[in-house]
Amino acid sequence: MSDFLARLTFAGGKTLELDGPADITKETTEAIVNAANSSLLGGGGVDGAIHRAGGPSILQECKRIVATMKTGTLPAGRAVVTTGGRLPAKYVIHTVGPVYRGGQQHEAETLASCYRESIRIADDHGIQSLAFPSISTGAFGYPVHEAAEIAVRSVVETLPPCTHAKHVRFVLFDMATSKAYVGAAEKLSQQALATSVIFEKGRSKFRI
Repeated sequence: MSDFLARLTFAGGKTLELDGPADITKETTEAIVNAANSSLLGGGGVDGAIHRAGGPSILQECKRIVATMKTGTLPAGRAVVTTGGRLPAKYVIHTVGPVYRGGQQHEAETLASCYRESIRIADDHGIQSLAFPSISTGAFGYPVHEAAEIAVRSVVETLPPCTHAKHVRFVLFDMATSKAYVGAAEKLSQQALATSVIFEKGRSKFRI
């Protein structure tokens, strides 16, 4: 967890780190976040990678969860927690991001909710550290730079008041996404909202 491209440090010592290109299934945070589909039955991208690495116990628990829901699906913007199975992480928090439809279908609010709800669930379960992928920027088509700003801002607003959650990481799949998130973090650290946030760069795989 110590390797990072950039880090925001909040009053009280809580941190938001950004790393990439990297593989979220190898993260040693207490929880990792899965960019799931609404059925919670696995899929492509991060979702499929987490299910493959974590083994069948994750899917079994997901099936039990959706069986309790009236629609049989997890609504976009919501989050649930399961075992991490064979993953290094003890827990997986599954959240469903919005499909991007031009930004006119409340996609920004839904995406922000994914991050807020995931952190809230982590805090409720006493989880101190969690790692996020870039939600909705793959097959769901959300523009990366817009998504990065929403993601970083949501963590900056949600993490500091938490009782248990202390450390959040963004584990980003490729170089372009990594650059977008580091840029969003640096920009936010310079705004009035983040006067109590310290921005620093770590080791670099690319020039920012």
